[in-house]
Amino acid sequence: MKALRSLLLAALIPAFAAAPAIAADDLAQVKTSGVFRVGTEGTYAPFTYHDETGKLTGFDVDIASAIAQRLGVKPQFVEGKWDGLIAGLDVNRYDAVINEVSITDARKAKYDFSSPYIATHAVLIVRADNATIHSFDDLKGKKSANTLTSNFGKLAAAHGADVVPVQGFNESIDLLTSGRVDATVNDSLSYLDFQKHKPDAKLKIAAIDTSSAGDQSGVLLRKGNPALVAAIDKALADIKADGTYAKISQKYFGKDVSQ
Repeated sequence: MKALRSLLLAALIPAFAAAPAIAADDLAQVKTSGVFRVGTEGTYAPFTYHDETGKLTGFDVDIASAIAQRLGVKPQFVEGKWDGLIAGLDVNRYDAVINEVSITDARKAKYDFSSPYIATHAVLIVRADNATIHSFDDLKGKKSANTLTSNFGKLAAAHGADVVPVQGFNESIDLLTSGRVDATVNDSLSYLDFQKHKPDAKLKIAAIDTSSAGDQSGVLLRKGNPALVAAIDKALADIKADGTYAKISQKYFGKDVSQ
């Protein structure tokens, strides 16, 4: 009996020893499959959205495609709603989330990030004829359209707003322009892109969040994959060095948004 137990234990040890390596070797899996699976929203212009032909496009989509090219594989985009997007990484629906995910201490406790690849500020957007909201503190008791789990939604709630849940930037703007909400706290770069396409829209920025240097976003990855993190960091460094990043940045924003 003792010998049998020893044999069983010896058989189990290699299996347990191999498990962490298998679980943590996402880069090898990406290389073997030939595909870099990317979770993204598809409703958050200009980062990830569908153009007039229905094609998925956007700043983050182009960045993800450039990363995949440097990894020597093809990008495969898996779309999902923001509120469940990060959770999809936990169940291996994709290898990474590239959707302007802000780098926060809470997220870093559970996930790994690449180096930052974009920076932005939160802005308070209201209708052009709004004469009562001038600062974030003026949101108290007002309705703000936001995705509930986003940093923007949390910022609105922290200032006393009644957060009306939406699926993305476009829905927030629709509710605001139609008068169903008083404001939306949202991304400064998304708003600049919106203004570029709809310069006659009767909206304005009432305030800019200056409480920090701005939110930095990175590629979100499962914990324990240092090889994949390093490979993506190298890809990001390479596309900045060879001018690819500047070209993508200019295409969507007319300026460098890496800092």
